[in-house]
Amino acid sequence: MLMSDRLTGAVVATLGALSFAYGSQLPPVPGQQVGPSAFPMVIGVGLVLCGALIVLGVGRRLEEVAEADVALHTAPELLKPPPPWKAWLALLPPALVAFYALASEALGFLPTAAIMVATASSAFGARAKLVIPVAIIAPFVVNLIFLKLLRVPLPGGLLPFPW
Repeated sequence: MLMSDRLTGAVVATLGALSFAYGSQLPPVPGQQVGPSAFPMVIGVGLVLCGALIVLGVGRRLEEVAEADVALHTAPELLKPPPPWKAWLALLPPALVAFYALASEALGFLPTAAIMVATASSAFGARAKLVIPVAIIAPFVVNLIFLKLLRVPLPGGLLPFPW
């Protein structure tokens, strides 16, 4: 079943409006200029803008041109369906979230996130020379953002954050 772009855009814009409305009702944190309401409100505004652009059809012509260009350069007989086992990859993100919930306290954020990034990247086809550096660097960057900018400590576990 195909959904109309206008309907999809309207749903996205509605979700954005709901996010904004909910975020605006969150209480402020004393002594903080930016409280918990900022994130849902910013996301809500972004969703409303994206939904409105989809409803108005902005970029639709570019999409049609790109699809026509791909169709010209791709022979239908060369397109083969993905192997059946790839359908199981849809279960990987929820499995990784469950793994994080179960393992993060014992292992800590850094090793758990590194395992998650490496597993997801490998499963979705990234090369090892990209998987390894990203799996090592990304958890440190995310932990630094949570610790220094958001002031939310993540589980230390076996490898606590060095600073």
